[in-house]
Amino acid sequence: MKIENIIRKVLREQQEEEKILKIPGIRYFNNDWSILQKFLESQGYPRYSIGGDLNLRRTDIETLGNLVRVEGDLDLESCQNLESLENLEYVGGYLDLKNTSIETLGNLVRVEGDLDLASCKNLQSLGDLEYVGGWLNLYLRDVKSLRNLVRVEGDLDLQFCKNLVSLGDLEYVGGNLYLRDTPLSKKYAEYDIRKMVKVVGVIDMG
Repeated sequence: MKIENIIRKVLREQQEEEKILKIPGIRYFNNDWSILQKFLESQGYPRYSIGGDLNLRRTDIETLGNLVRVEGDLDLESCQNLESLENLEYVGGYLDLKNTSIETLGNLVRVEGDLDLASCKNLQSLGDLEYVGGWLNLYLRDVKSLRNLVRVEGDLDLQFCKNLVSLGDLEYVGGNLYLRDTPLSKKYAEYDIRKMVKVVGVIDMG
């Protein structure tokens, strides 16, 4: 593990020791995000987590504020005003970010389920992301590197990522790896990629 990643891990563990307000679920606020925000305002906007799923699909939400963890699925599909995940670090299920305006995943470190980034036209960085427990769709994105991403348990789709020049810290892909029409597919042979990353499935170089 690189020293930068070790430092980040230590700092995260220190932050996790800070008091985090645990919201059992948004159902306690009649599934109304605005009511939850009023409650958080009354508490001074603390760092907080939400148990269970959180569905904000097609809302005009602009920020997740001090939301640190969602224990279940997080659905943000078509939240076109959403530009940042702010302080979010962990999603315990599926994370849907299709058709949003985010530019980076920021502080997000771990997603236990699938991570869908289809139609995220402004996305340029995976931020601090290290682990995806399902598949990861980066089809047609402008990212240049996978940065801190170490492990993807399912398929990793990087097709037509025309600026992708590095797999970063990637060590393992539990499904197939799709590299069709990327700079990597032109620079390396499949044999070279397999020396860099353990890929359980096929590697599609196009």
